[in-house]
Amino acid sequence: MKKAILILALAASVLSITACGGNTQKETTETAKPKGKYYCTMNPDITSDKPGTCSKCGMDLVERDTTKK
Repeated sequence: MKKAILILALAASVLSITACGGNTQKETTETAKPKGKYYCTMNPDITSDKPGTCSKCGMDLVERDTTKK
């Protein structure tokens, strides 16, 4: 009898922990904002608030598409 209660308690605690996990990754991805309005197509980590050229490859920065799908 004590073994059954222990197993049920363990199962309940595991279920409560996994249920609280939620989809936090999806929420942070959707709410994350781009760093700058312009970016390099070859090096997306290079961004700027104004048009210019990429400091790594010299390509022109293009305007980021801000329309939501």
